[in-house]
Amino acid sequence: MVSSTVGVSAATLGAVVLSLLTVPAQAAAPAAALAPPDSAALRKVLRTALSQGAPGAFARIDDNGTALRLSAGVADRRTGRAIATGDRIRIGSVTKTFSAVVLLQLVDEGRIKLDTPVNTYLPGLLPDKRITVRHVLSHRSGLYDYAGTLFARAVPGFENVRNRVFTYRQLMDLSLAQPLTNKPGAVYAYSNTNFIVAGMLIERITEKSVATAYRNRIIKPLKLADTHYVHPRNTIPGTYSRGYMTADSAGRKIDSTRQTVSWAQSAGALVSSAKDVNKFLTALMKGKLTSSAQLKQMLRWTPVNSTQAYGLGLRRRDLSCGISVYGHTGTVQGYYTWAFTSKDGGRSLTSFANTSNNDTVYATMNRTLESAFCG
Repeated sequence: MVSSTVGVSAATLGAVVLSLLTVPAQAAAPAAALAPPDSAALRKVLRTALSQGAPGAFARIDDNGTALRLSAGVADRRTGRAIATGDRIRIGSVTKTFSAVVLLQLVDEGRIKLDTPVNTYLPGLLPDKRITVRHVLSHRSGLYDYAGTLFARAVPGFENVRNRVFTYRQLMDLSLAQPLTNKPGAVYAYSNTNFIVAGMLIERITEKSVATAYRNRIIKPLKLADTHYVHPRNTIPGTYSRGYMTADSAGRKIDSTRQTVSWAQSAGALVSSAKDVNKFLTALMKGKLTSSAQLKQMLRWTPVNSTQAYGLGLRRRDLSCGISVYGHTGTVQGYYTWAFTSKDGGRSLTSFANTSNNDTVYATMNRTLESAFCG
């Protein structure tokens, strides 16, 4: 069953084409008027995701003070509790945008520079002295993604790490056991290793944990009540959606809720809610989290394919209606998240399905972006 409510939210804070060089940020232009969200199409997407194996799915749109909430299915298969847009969820690689924001704040403070080699701050860490902070934030370092080693087989790989607690160094060793995939700065190649390096940089420069950096620099200033870095605990506080990973065969669903997500950490271990993520993205694009100079750096794009580009911890998606949206996707076992906002931050979408290892559901939920921003 799909439910929806519309109301006024609390006031938010005011094979592929690859490039050898980053593309400068697009010239500033007045934001195009967005068509109203297509709520009927969104409902259809959510129902379709359920028919394809997702226990539950939702979408929340915050649009200049008005909230649209749509949900379908269940958050808990055992109790049958309906999923709700207010449920806390594991947001996976949306965490990368939080990590990038912290580092850009440190650039604003003069404590780190984007084009300085990482080894200047973390001596001897990386095998190529040319890899810069900018390279890691834009996935152009060439560092091998250790997740390819951990999850060569999705379910056995997950069960092997579900309750493990890794150090950053252990994750780096998994990556560095393999050669670089490209020369530094050459091409975009997505790698979780880059944002493990980002976490190590944050902790070295601030002399505090990434949890403290997220809390003091983003969570508290924006009053994100549902956002927590719980690592290394394996539970989610408050009211949350359970996660269900699809098995590699026979479509069996594995309850993957309890996990440390230690394999991801600063690359993907945050817990949040749709409301909080939308508030975060709105604040980011409205210039509330970094200087305008650093936001421009974040919006310098490296093409990924014909409809996507990557900045610094930020994705750009170019939609069929000519609108581009900005944010990130996130996958943690049992949790798929899409989090994007318009260029002016006026309309933000977080959509979610409590499944993973299901390419069909993933492709379906991608369509929430078209329905939310193109109408």
